[in-house]
Amino acid sequence: MIISSYDAGALHELFGIDMSSIDGLGVGAGWGRVVPGGRSDAHQHDETETFVIVKGTGELVVDGRRQPVYPGVVAQFEPFETHVIENTGDEDLLFATLYWRDPERAGQQAAKVERGRLRDRPVFVFSTPPTPNGDLHLGHLSGPYLGADVFVRFQRLNGTQAWHLTGSDDYQSYVVECARREGRTPAETAAHYSGEIAETLRMMDIPLDQYTVTNADPTYRAGLQAFFSRLVASGAVAPAQAPALVGPAGEYLYEVDVSGGCPTCGGGTGGNICEECGEPNFCHDLVDPAMRHSELAPRVDTVTRYMLPLHRYAGDVALHHHLGRVPARLRDLAERLFRRPGVDVAMTHPATWGVPPVEDGTPGQVIWVWPEMSYGFLHGIAELGRRLGRDWRADAPEQDWKIVHFFGYDNSFYHAILYPVLYKLAFPDWAPDIDYNLNEFLLLEGAKFSTSRRHAIWGKQILTPDSVDAVRYYLSRIRSEGRRTNFEVSAYESAVRDRLIGTWQDWLHDLGQRVAKRYGGRAPDAGNWTPEHTAFLARLNTRLAAVSGALGPDGFSLNQASAELDGLVDDVCRFAAQEARVAASETWRDEARTAIALELAAAKLSRSPTGRSSSTRRSPPTSGTSRRTPPTSGRSRRTPPTSGTSRRTPSWPGGSPKR
Repeated sequence: MIISSYDAGALHELFGIDMSSIDGLGVGAGWGRVVPGGRSDAHQHDETETFVIVKGTGELVVDGRRQPVYPGVVAQFEPFETHVIENTGDEDLLFATLYWRDPERAGQQAAKVERGRLRDRPVFVFSTPPTPNGDLHLGHLSGPYLGADVFVRFQRLNGTQAWHLTGSDDYQSYVVECARREGRTPAETAAHYSGEIAETLRMMDIPLDQYTVTNADPTYRAGLQAFFSRLVASGAVAPAQAPALVGPAGEYLYEVDVSGGCPTCGGGTGGNICEECGEPNFCHDLVDPAMRHSELAPRVDTVTRYMLPLHRYAGDVALHHHLGRVPARLRDLAERLFRRPGVDVAMTHPATWGVPPVEDGTPGQVIWVWPEMSYGFLHGIAELGRRLGRDWRADAPEQDWKIVHFFGYDNSFYHAILYPVLYKLAFPDWAPDIDYNLNEFLLLEGAKFSTSRRHAIWGKQILTPDSVDAVRYYLSRIRSEGRRTNFEVSAYESAVRDRLIGTWQDWLHDLGQRVAKRYGGRAPDAGNWTPEHTAFLARLNTRLAAVSGALGPDGFSLNQASAELDGLVDDVCRFAAQEARVAASETWRDEARTAIALELAAAKLSRSPTGRSSSTRRSPPTSGTSRRTPPTSGRSRRTPPTSGTSRRTPSWPGGSPKR
């Protein structure tokens, strides 16, 4: 007999609470204590684990779902379930834990597409709101927008309540510069390009469930000001003097106004963020800074703004990064950033375009558009809920909300480091559960997309009803996942000609003719099975599992999904060629119809990773007004979320693109 008694003196800190071990039971075991008001760190592991509550009251939070616990409750966690235990009572919460490894069980859980992280909760999928200082080119479309669209489509196919939300980031300083260049007001510029962006997304067959036009939404301004007041009330955001970059006449410089060398990596950068290393700069620390509209040298001065000492919250960022899907690239960025002795972030800037705080501490300043965006996400959820009849409030975010972000790496600091801290300050009791999906830059013929150098392919330049599926397919293949990739016009045309038409479409056309000729256009039932048939069926199931895994939340990758779909078509073409030798034989007619049935099953899988057609989505509503109607729901797509085939060869509208 082995007996273990709880001993408070043996406890030590682990996972944010007090733990001790129990030896000799044949499985991992221990005692745990959570003090009143305490909570464990969010974590997940490959073991199966069981908690036995022996004293106190609290709550278990498992993949966003809450469950009350009290003495006598036994709770078991499957491998990889993210779990937290909280003490909501006024005495210590004590529990015993038992845990063990079961490789088969862990493997089954890891392979599940519909794991608990997204189950039975609303899932809000955000693609970064684009700046309305121009239309969208293929570099934009291939990143957050295509990724978020496919993610939502696949989650809906699996029964998840998922919505795609974005909008136009109207109050960017880049809108002011564009307005100056084009000779109109910032409001006119934002409205014009917001409409153009919405139309391009529609042409890309990306329907939206919420499109927030920040400068036109009647409730947005007041909501943002209330959110900012929460930050001020926390005591962490307050007016303070800090170094800033100004021009010779004292004009304030930031973002679009200035460029120079990144103080971290040394590469060329604009104001406030480095696209190369992802780290922020504060303009006054740029190496050899240069003004956009003057050859005179700027200088460093002291300016009073609302400031946030972000470095004080490094621990909160680390805890947040244990909760959802946070790629190593983002965790590395946070570790690098917080090695600095201080990270003081200006939350307001002297400007006239934007929303001013209601507080009077910094007259003539507006809330910086990047902190603003953290509120914009909550506002979008509330607006979506208002139309759906759901009581979702921007000033009272809920613990069961699942947020999934899609953005380019140059937005990483804001999304994955700054925003979690702002949410912590504004809503101390909310632990936002967020997954982050990022993409790198897509190059064009080996160089960055550039409007000024006319080195770009705009969405409207290539997208037509005939070309959209081909564009989606090819961008899925080359999307910049984990590394920069390159769009080459010749490679795109080759992929359409050789893969989509020469392989996919030729096989499907031939299959249709064989079904029409031999079976009167009706799909035959399977007959006798050969070993080759069963092997091919197993191969189809392997491909289906791989595609489903690639489109699932834990390892989302359009590169992998499109590669598996290509591989599936290659598999079936080889299979069809082998079976063709006896397809017309009367002796083997029962086996021949099994082969045809398997090809038809493969065709269905090639059109939808789960074997079901995508559902048509409702027209996307807007918050505010835009000069053009925001994207409406596209045609019902029977093709897989990443792609499809066109009946005609896609062409370049108006000739070849300019490069």
